[in-house]
Amino acid sequence: MAAPSLLNWRRVSSFTGPVPRARHGHRAVAIRELMIIFGGGNEGIADELHVYNTVTNQWFLPAVRGDIPPGCAAHGFVCDGTRILVFGGMVEYGRYSNELYELQASRWLWKKVKPHPPSSGSPPCPRLGHSFSLYGNKCYLFGGLANESEDSNNNVPRYLNDFYELELQHGSGVVGWSIPVTKGIVPSPRESHTAVIYCKRDSGSPKMYVFGGMCGARLDDLWQLDLETMSWSKPETKGTVPLPRSLHTASVIGNKMYIFGGWVPQKGENLETSPHDCEWRCTSSFSYLNLDTAEWTTLVSDSQEDKKNSRPRPRAGHCAVAIGTRLYFWSGRDGYRKALNSQVCCKDLWYLDTEKPPAPSQVQLIKATTNSFHVKWDEVPTVEGYLLQLNTDLPYQAASSDSSASPNMQGVRMDPHRQGSNSIIPNSISEIVNSVKSEHTAMKGTSVKNKPDFKASTDSNASSHSSLAANASNHNSCVVDMLRKNEGPHTSADIGVLSSCLDLRTVIPETSVSSTVSSAQTMVTQQTIKTESSSTNGAVVKDETSLTTFSTKAEVDETCALPATKISRVEAHAALLPFSKETPSNPVAMVKAGERQWCDVGIFKNNTALVSQFYLLPKGKQSISKIGNADVPDYSLLKKQDLVPGTGYRFRVAAINGCGIGPFSKISEFKTCIPGFPGAPSAVRISKNVEGIHLSWEPPTSPSGNILEYSAYLAIRTAQIQDNPSQLVFMRIYCGLKTSCIVTAGQLANAHIDYTSRPAIVFRISAKNEKGYGPATQVRWLQGNNKKAPLN
Repeated sequence: MAAPSLLNWRRVSSFTGPVPRARHGHRAVAIRELMIIFGGGNEGIADELHVYNTVTNQWFLPAVRGDIPPGCAAHGFVCDGTRILVFGGMVEYGRYSNELYELQASRWLWKKVKPHPPSSGSPPCPRLGHSFSLYGNKCYLFGGLANESEDSNNNVPRYLNDFYELELQHGSGVVGWSIPVTKGIVPSPRESHTAVIYCKRDSGSPKMYVFGGMCGARLDDLWQLDLETMSWSKPETKGTVPLPRSLHTASVIGNKMYIFGGWVPQKGENLETSPHDCEWRCTSSFSYLNLDTAEWTTLVSDSQEDKKNSRPRPRAGHCAVAIGTRLYFWSGRDGYRKALNSQVCCKDLWYLDTEKPPAPSQVQLIKATTNSFHVKWDEVPTVEGYLLQLNTDLPYQAASSDSSASPNMQGVRMDPHRQGSNSIIPNSISEIVNSVKSEHTAMKGTSVKNKPDFKASTDSNASSHSSLAANASNHNSCVVDMLRKNEGPHTSADIGVLSSCLDLRTVIPETSVSSTVSSAQTMVTQQTIKTESSSTNGAVVKDETSLTTFSTKAEVDETCALPATKISRVEAHAALLPFSKETPSNPVAMVKAGERQWCDVGIFKNNTALVSQFYLLPKGKQSISKIGNADVPDYSLLKKQDLVPGTGYRFRVAAINGCGIGPFSKISEFKTCIPGFPGAPSAVRISKNVEGIHLSWEPPTSPSGNILEYSAYLAIRTAQIQDNPSQLVFMRIYCGLKTSCIVTAGQLANAHIDYTSRPAIVFRISAKNEKGYGPATQVRWLQGNNKKAPLN
């Protein structure tokens, strides 16, 4: 976490859609990039479900149906996948609830559920201000406030410290309540406390941490419950404990529990002498507890005043949601005006990056030409830009260090004409962030009325075809070629639509004839696109529309889309073969690995880039951009070098957020094309027929001459694959001029089911012209999670 002075709070000022009215006592959870808010009160208890898309900056009201619960405040609200559970809360003044509701967010369907009562004891009584925490398939209920009076107008408060366990059924429904037998001293009764659950990665059992709350006076005690042994304890902590508080929020990111806001005592009050009589105020203090070391760290103290409105003002009863490593805060009350006898609620939405972003996935190739690459990488949640770098074996002259070429470390400048529309042209890291956020445009959504079919799906990837010899006449119809398969991590786009134009033409033409294909090293990239149904982008969703139709991007390149009648989803991959042994027309000496230097390609606001050149290092500089909060150079003052045909380049990428530049990804290697070879076939389609399946494709968009033939291959089962799943064995199943073929049931019976990601049968298709075979398109035909025969 950044030092207190470096906290970079951001207020979201530009958003669209129906913004919910300000409130307090509401609750929020996150499903991917969506922040879902329910309940709360301010001039009446709210009963709407509001959703905020943190990517498109859009609020929307989903069209919920089913057993819609009444409005409530200070309730329990947890998320299990795309299922949300609501328990208890205040439904009107003095009247509390102990009812349980379930929301299937994939369909926006509410259902009232009735868990079985405990085998011994009573079910939880109606309450508010309790904690309701999820771990695994169980929810844990602790404490709260009950009304002892049967008359809701005559409120007789009773603070609770009872503890319940609620077992959930998989996917939907619940089993019932139970009352675990616990050991040790139980925390004192309280309400408006927080409880989070954390489990160390390397060892240990899950533990629930209860902090603060109210029981006549505000509390500052920390309690720990081991969920395996059911033992309560009070861990000894180091550092400065936050002031006693209630109606605060606690959020876990990594191994830290972040505490923000709440009601705290007035400055100068002696709590030991008059805990019940002192005045209370809202706070904007911000601390975290390292759950591994039990050490408190103060990020914003109660004594720090904010005169520049650079962070959220004091508040209590707000909501906080963690999305990735970013914390969002919305609304809450900032005090009580005795003269007006009313609450004053905040209307603002803030976020804070708590740490530098993680390393993105390896850079993945979409398309290669003789002098450019179209590359992508998996999106990293809640980042505001990406720094892309490359190096090469080609020697290049460092830029001179005279005044005309020396970098200005005060800013960033890019050449938008050479880097495409994804460029950012900021003056500093902070301006990078502000520039990106200012260019966030809300996308107008459309109602989706028909339920998309997400069952039939394929995924396709374009990979270099090292197993194909340069002359197809040397192939038998059943030649078995060995390819080494090295798939990169899956993209997150499988819940949305294509986030960039995906050209299945790629990658590196086959330039050398090799029979020792088992030594080929293949680097596979991945991109998921969905071609059925339009994206709602946060609009009202009707009927059975899946939550997966909410996307971070709205546009799909039509040339990439596959017919919805054939498949619903495609994963397309671009892969790289080992660099050709052919020497470019102008051979140059290769530099040693230890002498390679990383050069900036630029800073990009999205996860794609068109790379045709890079910036040269000034003399004496080891790296243009430094990790951390250091300034980034003025690119406009740096010399540039174009990419060269038939040359290998290594790429890496790092994400940028409010805390700075994160670590770099693993390195990927790509090679620019040598002119003359055909591109890869595109628009692959798979459909079932009586004989087996029908496999069809479109010719390469860059044939570079006449296409002489196509070859299609099927990955088959062999003992060698069982011993080494990373190596796939392919059998050629078609060779001819037609752009389609039949794969028989008999051939499919020998297919290898690839489980490196989702279960799939793998095909490869490539085209040949007068110069030889070009790169192949690889298609992964998804088979679901079962291990049945492909056509079952």
